[in-house]
Amino acid sequence: MQSVGSGWGNGLLGVIIFSGSLPATRVAVGGFSALFLTSARAVIAALIGAAVLGLLRQARPQRNDLASLAIVSIGVVAGFPLLTALALQHITSAHSIVFIGLLPLSTAIFAVLRGGERPQPLFWLFAILGSATVAGFALSNGGSASIAGDLLMVAAIVLCGLGYAEGAALSRRLGGWQVISWALLLAVPLMVPVAILTLPSTWSGITAPAWIGLAYVSIFSMFVGFIFWYRGLAIGGIARVGQLQQLQPFFGLALAGLLLHEPVAWSMIAATALVVACVFFARRFA
Repeated sequence: MQSVGSGWGNGLLGVIIFSGSLPATRVAVGGFSALFLTSARAVIAALIGAAVLGLLRQARPQRNDLASLAIVSIGVVAGFPLLTALALQHITSAHSIVFIGLLPLSTAIFAVLRGGERPQPLFWLFAILGSATVAGFALSNGGSASIAGDLLMVAAIVLCGLGYAEGAALSRRLGGWQVISWALLLAVPLMVPVAILTLPSTWSGITAPAWIGLAYVSIFSMFVGFIFWYRGLAIGGIARVGQLQQLQPFFGLALAGLLLHEPVAWSMIAATALVVACVFFARRFA
């Protein structure tokens, strides 16, 4: 029982930290290109991870862990940050946040495929209902939304769910912060050249909010959040604790409205509330 409670507590802290990711990315792409933002945040977080690994003298992962670490890198170090940065050039962060409602289903599917978990049939019923609500919301906004932005967000969610499940399964042996640190270091040989090639032509026009957005996604979204998130998934169950992601739209929409002054339509709030209700019941059968 204590382990389950610790899993939920760590998972909730991770969700709260991740809730600022899309609003921060939305601000950051106002000053940086999507490719530079993706590569720079990974390099900065990798430097932090390398420093912590060195200070605590962590052993290198085994050779058979490299494939899993590569999947984590593709999913959460490169795929999700890049695709969301591209999507946020077409849609608002408030609109993109609703797609986070698909993350628990994506994570649960990969928890079965990669983590060996077996949720009960009723879990899938409520998880699919919640995801259908998210899809219906996106389609109902056809005139005001961007198909390209929506498709990029869906692709980002698929890769993120894969990275979450793979990293959580690996965290049971290596530890949560170790997994994200090694995954970041594995991506460095690709990310450093991309960052150099996509450096802004001038730094004078980059505003303070863009720098703050870059700092947030580099330190918190790319490193600190994963310390709690992977630990929560590893000890509380990937599919079960993964349902906490349904709270992320609430936190994210609040941040988008308060900090970015983006319009938060009642339809967004209603869709999010319905999704959370579905996940509340799905959690009981995970």
